[in-house]
Amino acid sequence: MKKTQIKLLGISLLLLVMLFPSCTDDLNQVPDSANAIPGEEFFSTPESYKQYLAKLYAGFATSGQTAAGSPDISGIDEGESQYIRGYWLMQELTTDEAVIGWNDGTIKDLHNQTWTSLDRFITATFARFSFQIVNCNEFLRQTTDEKLASRGLDAALIAEIKTYRAEARFLRALTYWHLIDMFGGGSLVTENSPTNFYYPEYATRAELYKFVDEELTAITPELKAAKTNEAYRVDQAAAWMLQAKLYMNAKVYIGSDNYAGALPLITKVIGSGYALHTNYNQLFFADNDRNGAQNEFIFTIAFDGLKTQTYGGTTFLTHAPVGGTMKASEFGINGGWAGVRTTSAFVDKFSGNTTDTRGQFYTDGQTKEIVDISSFTDGYAIQKFRNVDVNGVSGSDKAGNFSDSDFPMFRLADAYLMYAECAVVGKVGDLGTARGYVNALRTRANASTIATLTADAAGANLILDERAKELHWEGHRRTDLIRFGKFSGGSYIWPWKGNVAGGAPTQAFRNLFPIPATALSSNSKLQQNPGY
Repeated sequence: MKKTQIKLLGISLLLLVMLFPSCTDDLNQVPDSANAIPGEEFFSTPESYKQYLAKLYAGFATSGQTAAGSPDISGIDEGESQYIRGYWLMQELTTDEAVIGWNDGTIKDLHNQTWTSLDRFITATFARFSFQIVNCNEFLRQTTDEKLASRGLDAALIAEIKTYRAEARFLRALTYWHLIDMFGGGSLVTENSPTNFYYPEYATRAELYKFVDEELTAITPELKAAKTNEAYRVDQAAAWMLQAKLYMNAKVYIGSDNYAGALPLITKVIGSGYALHTNYNQLFFADNDRNGAQNEFIFTIAFDGLKTQTYGGTTFLTHAPVGGTMKASEFGINGGWAGVRTTSAFVDKFSGNTTDTRGQFYTDGQTKEIVDISSFTDGYAIQKFRNVDVNGVSGSDKAGNFSDSDFPMFRLADAYLMYAECAVVGKVGDLGTARGYVNALRTRANASTIATLTADAAGANLILDERAKELHWEGHRRTDLIRFGKFSGGSYIWPWKGNVAGGAPTQAFRNLFPIPATALSSNSKLQQNPGY
């Protein structure tokens, strides 16, 4: 199934966003449309609908039509504008889980928590979110009942396109969730928004939350049942996971707790037939679409070393953490980029559990403490994503440039820990069941099990640490720390937080990123977040 889907993801389709500039101008995002295909003209064949849907999925994986040189978005570095790479930088570099040694512009400001509204990495990610939403909106505009009827399509295809529409709305909701989580409010633009030039009104965080919640409720019945769709395409289980994520962060987003709403959705996911893979490390190998890891994955972003070449995604996550005395060949790549490591605060979470296979630290020639972030040998390296299969054979790109490892957006282990958090923090759900889920993950990782799990501060700290150990470098950490009240401020300090070697408290307004200055200058109706 991967070959079939990757073939679709590799289709060279550049969407004509100039047809609806209102969505892009307010975000200062201008995709290169020199070879674009107008919407009405593109949808001239039955195959075009699935091809366009594939482009929407590819929006999370690729940065343009080639690895470099034909970007979706102009005016910013193509690699830096790739969706997963930008999302990862903002979710991980800002926390205890990752530092980076490069001196690319303002990259170090992320870990220091000293970024500004001029930060180019934040600007690139904001633009990528906009681009993804714009493309989803155009697909929905072009697949209304009226348009489909006017094109003489047969009934079976029309029925299938209705499922495509539900998937497109899910992908848009996913991006809006990322916008809510990282930026708070922003422009709410849908398929029903004007296509002529205008400045979209500002939507608050609560308004965007309501939109995403209502969208997920509406589309879930229209999606295919859990585990019945093609590989890499979303189904009802993915929608349950996303809505549960929204609810679990409701206290942060809208000021009211909703663990009670998340629990039944998580329970549905857990009961949908997914299974933990027996080997934790193999979850992040080049063959994680077929080595058994796929049975744990609820929604993944497909990467292929030949068909979805990009300097972001898992190519970045495989190359950037390799340096020092690490052997690039063991990771299926032609060389490391000597950038990303972790902090001693994260390493210390494995104290007393030295056999825990989730602690994939590389220590040869590396110091645990970081004196100089620019020095790759300061800080332990992490060996998580690898472009090799279970037999050690490198991925499809034999030149070793690009990775085959798929990126797990949602997986069963996360659902287990979400249930446990509901029981411990939200005080809904069964504590015995929650303990069983935590121990299932610990047993797989060859770590000691816990005898009790309590709905108190100690239990909450255990769950937060367990999420770090199980899900590190998968794009969850910043959101988790904010939800537990430990991202900004001084309740939890890690090395170089606040641009101090031993760590220092940071301002609470850092819980949100700034709306980029370029977006504000393009649309005065947008509102900057406090503190910026």
